[in-house]
Amino acid sequence: MLARWRRWRDARFAARHPFPADTWAEARARLPLLAALTDDEAERLGLRAWAFVHAKRLSLHPALVDTPFDPPARLALAGQACLLTLGWSEAEHREAFANVHEILILPEAFERHVEEMDEAGVMHEYADERAGETSYQGPVVVAYPDLMESGDFSGFNVLIHELAHKLDLGNSQDVDGFPPLPRDIAARDWHRVFTAVWDDLQARLAHGEDTPIDDYAASHPGECFAVCCEHFFSAPDLLIDAYPELYALLARYFQQDPLARLPQDGDGSSPSDSQSHSASAASRG
Repeated sequence: MLARWRRWRDARFAARHPFPADTWAEARARLPLLAALTDDEAERLGLRAWAFVHAKRLSLHPALVDTPFDPPARLALAGQACLLTLGWSEAEHREAFANVHEILILPEAFERHVEEMDEAGVMHEYADERAGETSYQGPVVVAYPDLMESGDFSGFNVLIHELAHKLDLGNSQDVDGFPPLPRDIAARDWHRVFTAVWDDLQARLAHGEDTPIDDYAASHPGECFAVCCEHFFSAPDLLIDAYPELYALLARYFQQDPLARLPQDGDGSSPSDSQSHSASAASRG
C-alpha cells in the first residue's frame, strides 16, 4: 500500500512539475562534478535534485537579494546535495535527508564563539570563522563565496561537507563520524578504518608534517568523516592514494566509485593533482 501511494505521489509531482531538462543541462555544464556523471547517473540525479528543490527550503540572506542565483544554480546546488545519496534507493535517499529542512546561504564566512575542553580538562575559548555549519534539526548554513568555489575536483565542497554532517546525524544528535551503516558494513570495520586515518593525521601533525588530506579532518572525528566525504567525491584520486582502505569503505557506504568519473587532463593527470586540498581558510562546521 505504501509503495503504491509513493508511486501515485511521484506521478502527481511529475505532472505538476515537469522536469526541466534544459535547466538541468545548464546546471551540469557549470559544475565539473556534475558534468562528469554518466548519462544514467545524470538522469537519476537530476530527478532527485528537482524533487529536492521543491521539498527543501532554499533561503538567501537579504544581503544577497541582488546576487544572481538562477534556476540552474539552484538545481546545481540540489544536485551536489543529492550526489551523496545517488547510489542509494529512493527510500534510503529520502530517509537520509529527512533532517534537512532548509539550506541557508550567507553572504560571507561567519564567526562562532567556541568553547572546547581539552584532554587535560582545560577550557579553551576562541572565535572560529566558518564557511558552513549545521545541526540536528537546524538549517544547513553555507557561505556564498565558498559555495561558489565548490563543485569541482579540488577536494573542497562546503555543501557536501555539511550534508555529510546531516548523514552523520541520522542516528544521534551528535556529530561523531559514525552515521547509520548498511547491514554489509560492520561497525567495528568502520571504526577500525577511520581510527587508522585519524591516528595517521594526528601523528603527521605532531611531527610537523603535511597531511595528505585537509588537516581540518584532524580537528574532530565528525570533521574527519565530513572532510573524507568531500575528498571522496571531489578529489577521489587524493583520497585513494592516501588511504586506499578508507576509499574502499566509503565506496561501499555510498555505493559509488567517483574515481571512475574523474576527468583526465591532456597529460593524464587529474585536476586535483595540482590543486590545494582546501579552497578556503574558513572551517566547515
